[in-house]
Amino acid sequence: MATQDAKVKLYWLEKSRAQNILWLLEELKVDYEIETFHRGSDMQAPDALKKIHPLGKSPLVSVTPPGPGTEPVVLAESGFITQYLSEHFGPETTMMPRRWRDGQEGKVGGETQEWTRWQYILHFVEGTFMSTLMMSMVLGMLKSDKVPFFIRPVTGMVANQVLSAFVMPNLKAQLALMETQLETSGGDFLCGKSLTSADVLVSFGLVSVKDKLNEMGSWPEGGPQTVYPKLFAYIERLMAQPGYKRSVEKINAIDSSLGIEF
Repeated sequence: MATQDAKVKLYWLEKSRAQNILWLLEELKVDYEIETFHRGSDMQAPDALKKIHPLGKSPLVSVTPPGPGTEPVVLAESGFITQYLSEHFGPETTMMPRRWRDGQEGKVGGETQEWTRWQYILHFVEGTFMSTLMMSMVLGMLKSDKVPFFIRPVTGMVANQVLSAFVMPNLKAQLALMETQLETSGGDFLCGKSLTSADVLVSFGLVSVKDKLNEMGSWPEGGPQTVYPKLFAYIERLMAQPGYKRSVEKINAIDSSLGIEF
């Protein structure tokens, strides 16, 4: 595919993982169009997104190959979008690590450690980490003023029990995994010395949850920052990246009322 002439459009929903994809496009230095959407009062995505993809979720990306009469390829699911864009537009960037060790091309086990980590993290983020965060968000709603006050004590008690017995043990294990990944990567990022699209993909979840962890469970003195010091320092590094800042500035320039963090 001749990527240099492809037309890329991002369908960006506020307070969603579409922010990851916007940052990725900035890192890939791709010319792209962006269409933004507000969430409804019920926090659901608008029906307009269903005209682009049947599930009506975001992020969505359309890629139209160059040439007359070509139809756009519509990409859904953050992990798939991230891998597709990295493979097609990222060979000249650090977004996708080099796959093969010298002399091991095409061989089982011939992959570089950086590439193997990259592949794993793409699947870990969407298959494990974000699922846990979404569950914690739903349980948090059971304790909020969205629930009638006369049954809120009951729903809150149930939510707290599920959080403490299931969600938080899993979330703590996942945060510990990322702490270990950072300890062993040989660099400042999850896959090594260079920022990759795996770091970009995990950013939305980490940035959104970092200030909520204290109230989600019990922690030693000093809070989660003392348990996962490398991870919290890593979150600050991600937010300090020029591409991350550009992606935030781009949304603010389009419509400052659009929310970014969930």
